[in-house]
Amino acid sequence: MTVAVWAGVLVVGGVGSVLRFLVDRAVARRVARSFPFGTLTVNISGAALLGIVGGLVLSPQAALLADTAFIGSYTTFSTWMLETQRLGEERQVWVALANIVVSVALGMTAALLGQWIGNQP
Repeated sequence: MTVAVWAGVLVVGGVGSVLRFLVDRAVARRVARSFPFGTLTVNISGAALLGIVGGLVLSPQAALLADTAFIGSYTTFSTWMLETQRLGEERQVWVALANIVVSVALGMTAALLGQWIGNQP
């Protein structure tokens, strides 16, 4: 890997993480509830983007920048799990379970839809 690819990962990954923060905050401000809608929005949109990119024919370096650097830093598995665990600690078990089921179901759907879009001629 070249220095340019490493620099690209650094910059594109930084952009993805800042965008995740902005989207999460914007959604959380509009929907002030105990359900983590901001994280859900980020992860579902990221799954759709990953599906689209997966359906495209990219060079290994472009795929690294798009998949790993941008989408990998934009989406957030760890925050999803931490929020789910906190809901459980707060005895909001049904909300925690809903977070898991809804995230997986919508995430799979978004990824498949994104892949279908990416495969279109």
